[in-house]
Amino acid sequence: MSRWKKLSAMLLAVCLGTGALAGCGSGDSGKAETQETETGKKTFVFGDTTFNPENEEPNVNPHETYAGWACIRYGVGETLFRYSDTMEIEPWLAKSYENVDELTWKITLQDNVKFSSGRVMDGEAVKECLEHLIEVHERAKGDLMIDSITAEGQTVTIKTTEPKPALLNYLSDPYGCIIDMEAGITEDGIVAGTGPYIAESLVSGKELNLVKNEDYWDGDPGYDQITVCTITDGDTLTMALQSGEIDGAYGMPYASYPLFENEEYTISSCATSRAFFAHMNYESAVIQDPAVRKAIAMGIDKEGFVETLLDGNGYPAVGAFPENFAFGGDSVETESYDPEGAKKVLEEAGWKDTDGDGIREKDGQVLNIRWLTYPSRQELPLLAESVQATLKEIGMNVTINSTADHNSIRVDPTAWDVYASAMVTAPTGDPEYFFTTHCLDSSAVNNGHYHSDKLEQLETEMAKTFDTQRRNELAVEMQQTILDDNAFVFCSHLKMSMISKADVTGLTAHPCDFYEITADLAPAA
Repeated sequence: MSRWKKLSAMLLAVCLGTGALAGCGSGDSGKAETQETETGKKTFVFGDTTFNPENEEPNVNPHETYAGWACIRYGVGETLFRYSDTMEIEPWLAKSYENVDELTWKITLQDNVKFSSGRVMDGEAVKECLEHLIEVHERAKGDLMIDSITAEGQTVTIKTTEPKPALLNYLSDPYGCIIDMEAGITEDGIVAGTGPYIAESLVSGKELNLVKNEDYWDGDPGYDQITVCTITDGDTLTMALQSGEIDGAYGMPYASYPLFENEEYTISSCATSRAFFAHMNYESAVIQDPAVRKAIAMGIDKEGFVETLLDGNGYPAVGAFPENFAFGGDSVETESYDPEGAKKVLEEAGWKDTDGDGIREKDGQVLNIRWLTYPSRQELPLLAESVQATLKEIGMNVTINSTADHNSIRVDPTAWDVYASAMVTAPTGDPEYFFTTHCLDSSAVNNGHYHSDKLEQLETEMAKTFDTQRRNELAVEMQQTILDDNAFVFCSHLKMSMISKADVTGLTAHPCDFYEITADLAPAA
């Protein structure tokens, strides 16, 4: 109730005239329909909690960290291939492809595409873009394993250093947005893409201003101008949409959803593979104890978290992938919530409460877990609080550090024991992505420095396997391996939702969580 009282008070303050978005610049411009009347232009203001340096999205340059997500989400860039609503690969900037042999892929491009710079997108332009990508982006370099690229007219031929069955999937990652390298990348991280909107100006962590791409190749974009506002506080985002200062929102707190379940708004939702999960730090002495890892896995009430704190807007996770995936959670097993069993595991491992304060000790060491997370995903601090409460019941003290500075902290193995984050585990529609990014010796974000000989061997096979059924089987084995080690604890999968005013159409949730502002976004007729 305290949260609702706070929210009500804030909304009342808005009604009394407090501007929620003065910093973004939309507070002075009012509602979209007013803007159209005064300027003759159709405008849209979008609030997003995740577009900021904290989430490694400082700009829209797909060749920098995870900024490709902003590039593709906000209609600036597009990839050679994309995902259908059923997460099947289909051509986008590419027209077709041929898998010539295990190492060679020939891609034929669309004929009528121009960059926002005016340059025609041909094979040479794509070659330049991909070569720069693998030069500066370690994750893309490791995923794509490109040996050489040749271009001739509207075709690009990619040779890989080893078989890459999921190459097209990786090219569909947001870092694969095709940008004009001749036009360059500005100091602000603005690029010339092929999308329905052109990035005009950007203030990192604050706002992005877009204008309609008049020469867009795949339809007529519905708005003349779009402003994307970074609003990291969920209550402020709620206020902004209610007051009309923004027209649509991503990252709304689930507690606020009832406020928009009426005819004035449209909520678009779909199930995704975005997971809230915990990384175990194998550099931590306490986490190196398998009994502690197992007890943590047994001591987290996933169903309670989903039903109470997510208000049902998700589902408890077993493994890395949702149950509706062919390689999903119904194919693997992990620890279930069992506080009494967790106590027994700890007791047998020598962790006992000798001083009667409710927290266990062993060899003079108090069972304290330093739980690192971040606030821009509204639900992560709630997960931390839930874990803190349930693990205390089994004799663990959890110290929470929820900070926007988590990225600099997580690289220091002495600074945390468990790191909780959120990510789309299968954004490429293929299971290999999660393991190559998080679980292997070579993974860019193997935050806990986990190692498994078995997992490395399974990945060696998966990397060379083109047969889809066998890839699914390997994904199940690989999940089971990390679950048996309790190297990661998957807490929940989320519904991806966006909310817009009823006079907006085309803001539609997608299972891969990539596509938000598209040419279909438009004022209602």
